[in-house]
Order: sequence, then C-alpha cells, then structure tokens
Amino acid sequence: MKILANDGISQSGIDALKRDGFDITTINVSQEQLIDYINDNQIEALLVRSATTARKELIDSCPGLKLIGRGGVGMDNIDVEYAKSKGIHVINTPAASSASVAELVFAHLYGGVRFLYNSNRNMPLEGETNFKGLKKAFAKGTELRGKTLGIIGFGRIGQEVAKIGLGIGMNIVASDKFIDQVDLKITLSTGDSIDVKIKTQDFDDLIKNSDFISLHVPAQKSYVINAEVLSKMKKGVGIINAARGGVIDEVALIDALDSGHLSFAALDTFENEPNPEIKLLMHDKISLTPHIGAATLEAQDRIGEELASQISRLLK
Repeated sequence: MKILANDGISQSGIDALKRDGFDITTINVSQEQLIDYINDNQIEALLVRSATTARKELIDSCPGLKLIGRGGVGMDNIDVEYAKSKGIHVINTPAASSASVAELVFAHLYGGVRFLYNSNRNMPLEGETNFKGLKKAFAKGTELRGKTLGIIGFGRIGQEVAKIGLGIGMNIVASDKFIDQVDLKITLSTGDSIDVKIKTQDFDDLIKNSDFISLHVPAQKSYVINAEVLSKMKKGVGIINAARGGVIDEVALIDALDSGHLSFAALDTFENEPNPEIKLLMHDKISLTPHIGAATLEAQDRIGEELASQISRLLK
C-alpha cells in the first residue's frame, strides 16, 4: 500500500510504516498537481499537516484514497465529514503536539513581559551606540508569577498550558463551551504528581479578570476576540494566539496595541497565512513566530509514530 506524506513526516514515523510493510513517499507535490500525482501513483493514504488541503474536489477526484491523516490537531484543511461519507478514514494526532504548543506559549509570554520581541530587533541596530538607552527602555519588565492567565479553550493544549502556568505560580482561569471541570495531573520529573481541579468560568469573567490571555480554540466562523471583547480586558493585558488564524480580529488587535490598552501580543497563527499582514509583521509590540507550535523534534516524532500506529491498525 502506497502512502504520500505530502507535508513530511518524521524519520521515526517513516521507519514504523516501513516495518509494517507500507511504501511511503515524502516528496512534496504542489496542491495543483496533487490529484494527478495521487491517481498516477496509486496513492491510498494521504498524510498532511497544515500546508496541504484535502477538499471535496480532491476526495471526489481520487477514488483510490482509503485514508487521509493530519499530523497535528486541527483538521480545518480537510473536509472531514465529506471524506467519511465516502468511506475514507480520517485521522489526526490530537495529543502528540500539546506540550510543544504549550511551551511556545510560554516562550512568547516570557518574551512579552521582558520585551524580548522588541529588544531582539533593536539590539543589533542600536546596541553598540545606544546601550544605556535601550537598557532604560526595556528595564520595566514584570514577572509571570502571581499573575492571572486566562485560557480560552480548555482541551488538551489548554490543559498543558495550565500545567506550566501552575508550575510557575500563576493563577489559572479557563473558559470552554463544552467543558465544566478538569482534573489536571501535573507530573514532576521526580515521578511524583500533583492533582489540581479547575472549574471553567464564564467567558466574560475571564476576559475582565485576566492579566494574560491565551487562545486554544479550533478555527471559527467569527472572531473570538473582537474590538468589543478587547475593550473589556484590563489595561495592559498581553494576548497570545497559538491556535488558529481568524480567531482574533487583527485590525482591532493593532488598534488596541496602538492605544496602549494591550501591552503586547504574540502570534503564531494569522488570518492570512502564509502571507500575514505587513502591519502585524512590523509592529513593535507583537512577538512573532511562523506557525511553529507543533514544530519540535520531539512532537514530530510523536506525531509520526502515532500516525503510523493508526494507519497500521486501520489499513494493514
């Protein structure tokens, strides 16, 4: 059976699939040529990440497909229900990258409260000639310990964010339309564990009471954070989006940053990927990464191995 991992897969995933007798190809085929490639090469399983889409047209045009797999959590680039209606297995790896995304959130958070997003831009330009001036400009950082972190969306990734926050002494509040309470188990490197119970709160209460807000929701039809929501936040809040582009109104976000209502924002995802708005890229209060939440070596190994395990179970 032939598998095309069009957006790549870890070597550990390749090795696992080959051990189970699958013929896997990791060549990257352009979206425009993908249907022809799948049919010409008798591909039966297509693996994607965020770059490749598997929409109705592809599904209808590739009758030999038996499985579509997403290396990651969100499946908004796949017409999932339509594929299932055609008898195609659709799989993803919801747990494999949660810790990696959560760590990126805190990379942005620590960078935000100490102005690293701007300091790293200005030190190469002015560090030699204006060291004291930059020191003064970036010398009013704050600590995360004791502050309140609001987590919007309390699934696997949101819970991993909560664990790190609790570990560094933050107060955690969470909001989720579908979850009322979570019993978190925080496992220490010693093997000991701590159990913490978190009840989710009303969205508006979270917005009003959080010092920092991190988004962990799937793709939405409308903004989760718009101008009205931003206006209800505390002055000086920092906001992080490592979820999906389109959950924050980016125009309203820039306005809130320019007015000083928000202290900083951190974006790993954008409305207009892969061409983010230049105003976002050039803004001196925004910490930026190019959608790399799950892009750690450890997460990619877990993703590859989990995909291989599911494929073997379904297709072997």
